[in-house]
Amino acid sequence: MSSDIPEPDCIEGAPHPRHTAHLIGQPQAEASFLQAFNGIRLHHGWLITGPRGVGKATLAWKIARFLLATPDDDGGMFAAPPPTSLDIADSHPVARRLAALSDPRLFLLRRPYDEKAARLKQDITVDEVRKMKSFFALSAADGGRRVAIIDSIDEMNTSAANALLKLLEEPPARVTLLMISHQPAGLLPTIRSRVRELRLGALSPENLSDALTQAGGEVAPEDRVALAELAGGSVGEAFRMTNLDGLQLYQSLITLFSTLPRLDRPRALALAEAGAAKGNASQFDLIVTLLDLFLARLARAGTLGELPPEAAKGEHALISRLSPSPAHARHWADVAQQLGLRARRGKAVNLDPAALLMDMVLHINETAGQLA
Repeated sequence: MSSDIPEPDCIEGAPHPRHTAHLIGQPQAEASFLQAFNGIRLHHGWLITGPRGVGKATLAWKIARFLLATPDDDGGMFAAPPPTSLDIADSHPVARRLAALSDPRLFLLRRPYDEKAARLKQDITVDEVRKMKSFFALSAADGGRRVAIIDSIDEMNTSAANALLKLLEEPPARVTLLMISHQPAGLLPTIRSRVRELRLGALSPENLSDALTQAGGEVAPEDRVALAELAGGSVGEAFRMTNLDGLQLYQSLITLFSTLPRLDRPRALALAEAGAAKGNASQFDLIVTLLDLFLARLARAGTLGELPPEAAKGEHALISRLSPSPAHARHWADVAQQLGLRARRGKAVNLDPAALLMDMVLHINETAGQLA
C-alpha cells in the first residue's frame, strides 16, 4: 500500500496493528481461540468485539499469523503436540509477509481509497466483498488455510453486509473470517447467529500503560489511573489523550467547573477559544468528549452513590457537591444526552466552534445553579 494513502484501520501516529508485537491484557480471548483451534473443528467465522482500542485488531492479526504459520495436524503418530500459544516469531516467513501485506493467503477487507475524491470511502462497499469472494474462489497455492480480516464489519453498508451473510451461510473450505466490531448490537442478527464471538474487555491501568508504551506513547506512573479512567481502558483513546494533552485539559475543566454555579467566564471563554482555533478540529472533539465524560461521571456517581477513581485533582469534591443524589444524577444524565450531540451537529453544519463550546459550558453552569 502506498505510504501516501491513509490506512483506515490504524490510529494516526500509532503503528498499524499488524506491526504490534504483543497483545496486552487479553489472555482470556487468546485462550478461548486456542482451545477452539485444538478442538475437533474450528469455526469458520469469528466476531471480535469490545470497546475501541482494546486490541481487537491486534488479536485478529495475531490469530491470522498463527493460522497461516501453524502446520496441519495430519493425525499421524509423529504429529506435533497441540500448540499452547498463539505466538509466532517475528522472524517467521508468514509474520514477515503479513507485515508487508504480501501473503497470498490473506485478504484484508477495509474501507477502500477513492482515487477520484482522493480520500477514503465512508463505507465498505459490496464491490469489496465481491473481491473477497473472488479471492476465496481461487485455490490456495499450497492447499492450506486462508484467512480474511474485516476491519471493521460495522463500516459495511447494507449491500455489503448481505453479501457477507451469503458467504457465512456457505463458507469456502479451509477459510477463517476474522471480523472486528466495535458495536456488535448494530449488526444483522443473521450475521451474529453464524459466527462465534470473542469479547475483549477494557484494559487495566497497568495494561493500558504498557500497551500505550508499546504503541510509542508515554505515561507517567502517577497518571496511569487518571488516563485509564478518561480513556475507558482503551489504548486507542489513551493514545489520543496523550497526544493532545488530554489529562491536562481535563484538569483545566475540573478547575473551571469548581467555580460553578458562579462560572469563571473569562476562563471559560479562553477554553472555548482554544478548542476553536483554526485547523484544531481534534482539540474541539477532545473537549466535547471530555465534557461528555465529565457529565457521565457526575450522573454515574450520583446514581450509584460511589465516587469513581479521581481523574483530576479536586474532582472528588466537585462531583460530591454537584451530584450528591440520584435526583441530581438524573438531571446530569439528561444534560449529557443533549449537549454532546448538539455540539457535534452544530460543528457539522459549520457553526462557530467557540460558541458551541461556550454554549455547553453555560448550560452546565445553568444546571448547576438550578440544582444548588
